[in-house]
Amino acid sequence: MTRRDFVRSVGYYGSTAATGAMIALDLLGKSKAAAAEPPVSPVDQFGGKRPPRVLILGAGLCGMSAAYELGKLGFQCEIFEARPRSGGRCWTVRGGDRQTEVGGSAQTARFADGFYMNPGPARIPGHHASTLGYCRELGVPVEVFNNVNESAYYLVNGLERVRIREARVDLRGYVDELLAKAVRRDALDRPLTADDKEALIEYLRDDGGLSPDLFYKPTPDRANLSHASESRGYVYDDLPAAGAHPGRMGDPLNFETVIKAGFGRHLSFEHQFDQQPTMFQPVGGMDQIAKAFEKRVGAAIRFQTEVREIRRLPDGGVRLVVADLLEGTTREVEGDYCICTIPLSVLRDIPADFSPKTTDAIRQVPYMDVGKIGLQFRRRFWEEDDRIYGGISWTDQNITQIFYPNYGYLGSNGGVMIGYYHFADDAKKIGRLSPAEREAHALLQGGKIHPQFQAEFQHSFSVAWQRIPYNLGGWATWDETMRASLYPILNEPDGPFHLAGEHLTYLGGWMAGAFESAKAVVKTIRETVAAKAA
Repeated sequence: MTRRDFVRSVGYYGSTAATGAMIALDLLGKSKAAAAEPPVSPVDQFGGKRPPRVLILGAGLCGMSAAYELGKLGFQCEIFEARPRSGGRCWTVRGGDRQTEVGGSAQTARFADGFYMNPGPARIPGHHASTLGYCRELGVPVEVFNNVNESAYYLVNGLERVRIREARVDLRGYVDELLAKAVRRDALDRPLTADDKEALIEYLRDDGGLSPDLFYKPTPDRANLSHASESRGYVYDDLPAAGAHPGRMGDPLNFETVIKAGFGRHLSFEHQFDQQPTMFQPVGGMDQIAKAFEKRVGAAIRFQTEVREIRRLPDGGVRLVVADLLEGTTREVEGDYCICTIPLSVLRDIPADFSPKTTDAIRQVPYMDVGKIGLQFRRRFWEEDDRIYGGISWTDQNITQIFYPNYGYLGSNGGVMIGYYHFADDAKKIGRLSPAEREAHALLQGGKIHPQFQAEFQHSFSVAWQRIPYNLGGWATWDETMRASLYPILNEPDGPFHLAGEHLTYLGGWMAGAFESAKAVVKTIRETVAAKAA
């Protein structure tokens, strides 16, 4: 055994043990060893006893970040992961990657080198401090994710595709027209002074590009063009050209069409707290976050090891029965505490000694059906032909959304877009199809937004999360009744068992939920151990 192998084998007992081994082998040098000496444990060296052993079920972001934080405190951690990779839903698919869905055939991704899709998390809001904080701490570089691009399209209600900016300006123009006229006619419930009314009308006239007589009717007369009218944009084959021609503005949709199309439902998306126009993504794929954690706690992870039983020991500890999926053998593992990050959709079928109320709560929480497909095209026609750089197009077809890639801009060898991202009944219906049928469906419906789809298409890879082993769903779906009755039960320790994961937070589906849940469980275990040592 080499010195490196020895240190890695010791590493799963915690960062303290690994550091001690490196010091003993003089791998750090005197100055580095002194600097690397761990701080005194906040649990007073565990009351003079051996460090508690924590068994963690799942090497997703929650499980690995819990091990990472517990390792800083000197705890022994061992992580059991059924997959051959870390990250859970924090997954990036690249060329050569394989996946077999439950009841489905195997897929192998054929994406070109440098291309990828994120079938799970795809973006990070700026206020998700825990996610961005770990990116900073672990050295994961991030780049801008363009979440809202008004050059993208809406295709709804049987209409031809409409640029998002055109729909927005038309809707606001007509609504501002109605409100301005209501103000002028004193038809508001709230009384306003004459000066207030004029100030409000002035705002509405400017915001909606209204004419002096308060009508929304964008004018092609550039001498009288308001900024609101101009923001609707131009016909894309006749844009303004400096020194050549002023460009040609398109005609607005009529009022009835705008209302019936329901553009407002989609426009409200960007006003959601978690959906800012500008977000972030790790450079090179979302799994860069998982890989960064794996570098820190990888020695503690037992890959392709499936948890078969979760048992409670008479002394208050934990006993697991785990199966080595490569060797076809089973063994028992014991510890002091268990952090279970397994999705409830999977956990409910694993024999476990949870309390009756915990078991009942686990069985009641439903999971969302979610699907994505990555489509590789030989040419970046969305950029070259449509001038769309990042962002999302929306449709009332059951593909729901098209995500344009936020990397590889201006590339000459094509790229991968998300051809659909859908949920619930749409995802359930399409998820039942074979990968080839999903591909054909995505090309058919997406081709109504981008006619170039068929001619430029190369390869696809699709994921139906309800059929992905060890997930069996996208994320937990809570209603107010379950939040009040089941949520508190599942967030309370059940003896030595601590359930954790984004599904046990109000940040369901987001990576930040996994991190926040891990931090909460680590705090509870630390405080429990400290109380016992006092």
